[in-house]
Formats: sequence, C-alpha cells, structure tokens
Amino acid sequence: MRPDHPRTAGRVLATEADRTGAADAQYDPEYAKMVERQLAMLGEDPEREGLKRTPVRVARAMRWLTRGYTLDVERVVGNAVFESESENMIMVRDIEFYSLCEHHMIPFFGRVHVAYIPDRKIVGLSKLPRLVEVFARRLQVQERLTEEIACAVDDVLKPKGVGVVVEAAHLCMMMRGVEKQASKTITSALRGVFRSDARTRD
Repeated sequence: MRPDHPRTAGRVLATEADRTGAADAQYDPEYAKMVERQLAMLGEDPEREGLKRTPVRVARAMRWLTRGYTLDVERVVGNAVFESESENMIMVRDIEFYSLCEHHMIPFFGRVHVAYIPDRKIVGLSKLPRLVEVFARRLQVQERLTEEIACAVDDVLKPKGVGVVVEAAHLCMMMRGVEKQASKTITSALRGVFRSDARTRD
C-alpha cells in the first residue's frame, strides 16, 4: 500500500500471519477496534468465543476487498503494451469481478466484457482482467466502474475504439430493499468508433 494513501497516512499497520501463513495479513488496528464497537452496538459480546477474532478478520478482509486503492493502471500494465499492425477487434469476455457497493458496502458481482479496436498498439490479454481488478476492488457503483475500465483501456492504448459491458447482480437489491433475486444490471461504456459507428456494436 502506498504510504501516502489516505487510508494509511499517519497510521501503523499491524501484521498477523493467519493459520496458512498468508502474506496478506496486514490490517489497520483502528479498523479492527471499530468493528469491535460495531459488534457491541449490535448487542453482541465481542469477547465470546466465536467473535474474539472477528474484528481482526474483518479488518484484514476489508483490506483485501478494497486493495484496488493501492493499485494504479501504469504499474499494473507495466511493459505489456506492444506494437501491432492488427486492425481487428480484440475482445476478452466473461471477466469475473467482485466489488462493494459504495451505498451500503454490500457486494455486487458479475462479469465484464472488454473489447477494443487497435491503432498500432495492443496489450497483453491478462492485463485486461487486471485492469478490471484495479477499479472493481474499491467502493463502487456499477456505472462508474464501467466508465473507469473503458477510460483506462482508452488511455493506455489510444485505440480506434473501446467498448465495455458489465453485467452484475447486486446483493443490496437481493438481500434487502426490493429483494429481487433474479435481477441483473447491465451497463456499457463506448469510446471512439464503438460510439460513432453502430456497425462495430453488431
């Protein structure tokens, strides 16, 4: 995590290896204390056996689930942009993602489809799912997530066109509120010829 990130500026992160010795064991002790207070506010006993380690577990989980804040596009793409004469559309479909709705901090999840038409540059295929992770692993709304992925591909490659479609199920609509279990939200973002030429969307 960048030391100047607002989540860690002026704070010392604790490290606690889990039973498997995982390396992602850092957590913010202040966050863990906040979770402990939340448990008490719910009427629970944070000291009972099943909850003793819950504050640390939640703090570590949230650090992992929001790790997109510690990532940036340039570092993720690295040197995986290549010269190419191809002018054919490149598409990676069904990129699985998980994110947290910024309104309720409840998960939403689904699939992302990313397509672009090159203009002398292509990117390593594995970098497109990694770009999705940069923006999905944050507090998000689906509309912004879709736009941010499209903007990132556009900025990195300057292609002739970019198209991004996101299909997602939102637990904030399934577990609470309207409680519609089969609902799915679809959003799209188009750049360049994908927006100006309808034939590219067929």
